[in-house]
Amino acid sequence: MVAKQIDGTIIGWNAAAERLFGYSAGEMIGRSTRDLLPDDLLDEEDNILARIGQGEVVGQFLTKRLHKDGTLLDISATVSPVCDSQGKIVGVSKIARNAGPYLENQRRIREADLRFRMMADSISQLAWMANPDGNIFWYNQRWYDYTGTDFDTMQGFGWQTVHHPDHVERVTARYRESLAAKERWEDTFPLRGKDGQYRWYLSRALPVRGEDGEVLYWFGTNTDITEQREQAEQIRVLLMEVNHRSKNMLAIVQALARRTAPDDVGFVARFEERVRSLAVNQDILVRREWRDVPVLELVQQQLRFVETAPGGLMLEGPTVSLKPRAAEVIGMALHELATNSLKHGALSCDGGKVTIGWDMRGAGNDGPAGFSMFWREEGGPPVAAPQRTGFGTSLISDIPKRSLSAEVTLEYPREGVRWDLSCGPEVIVGQG
Repeated sequence: MVAKQIDGTIIGWNAAAERLFGYSAGEMIGRSTRDLLPDDLLDEEDNILARIGQGEVVGQFLTKRLHKDGTLLDISATVSPVCDSQGKIVGVSKIARNAGPYLENQRRIREADLRFRMMADSISQLAWMANPDGNIFWYNQRWYDYTGTDFDTMQGFGWQTVHHPDHVERVTARYRESLAAKERWEDTFPLRGKDGQYRWYLSRALPVRGEDGEVLYWFGTNTDITEQREQAEQIRVLLMEVNHRSKNMLAIVQALARRTAPDDVGFVARFEERVRSLAVNQDILVRREWRDVPVLELVQQQLRFVETAPGGLMLEGPTVSLKPRAAEVIGMALHELATNSLKHGALSCDGGKVTIGWDMRGAGNDGPAGFSMFWREEGGPPVAAPQRTGFGTSLISDIPKRSLSAEVTLEYPREGVRWDLSCGPEVIVGQG
């Protein structure tokens, strides 16, 4: 606190002023406050004293003053007139505070805001933030550049106006479900650009939670996936074309087999069955875009031809998917086992039953889980081991061993065929 006469002569200088400016009271009392002003602010004191002379209180303002060591100080000051009992202005009271920490904090806030805006407006995604109830209160510049809209029309749920009418109801419903559950939201939909054209976006939003776990905000992004969708469609069409041509080639191979061995009906029939098994595998892989194949789907598709068999079929196992090559090899083995069972085993008679099961071998142990599968027949005609082995045995046993590094056992107890396969984790894509 500084007290001075109306001409600026200092008459009071407290301990806080000593700490702030570096001068003791003895050094400053009797001097003018102008001694604390830098050269470019000499007129400031005259203006303040003139306003005080009019009885005006000069509210808090930011300025600079000189420290005893010559450095400039950022100061926040308030100046008020001091009146005697008759109301005459006889002096001036000044309160000064060190504004350096405040200004530094403001600088950091502006810098952080600038950096945030630089990041938010430079990323390729459309970005936005919403309140806990889902009302959006901020978009990045990318959003406005793409949609050609402004904040007044977009705040809250205004974004619905740029959604495709065929999708907006579905999108809104899923968005509200995620808000209610307070869990991550993800969806894919088209958004209209300022040119009137729609582009497809993959959109995600994550809840930002406070220390108590409650949602404070939602942060979301929209990523343009139009080109990826178009490329995926082109790939799908190409795969379908390859599949079509491959099936035509298989049909030619079948025709050649019939002409080559017209008198060996059994050979031609078995050959055609195996070709059909290859075609089924190919259909599955094309439909799955040559990625993962769920085991249940593989078994059901490969064994559709035994649905009307006299014997019954039971499937049991968790949700797990195989890599394409594993699906091919195991699918052929299952088809061969089913063909044999339909002719000579449990599927050939009423009361017969085949159980096919699979599991994550070693799941829960320290090492990675592998894949295991079994085939069990019961209730069919008495079984005897074949006198000789042929290509069918190779499909069931030898090829899985070579192609998948699998352990395979094939046994022929009297009550029914038993087949076991055990592979490493490298054949598995995912587990549900």
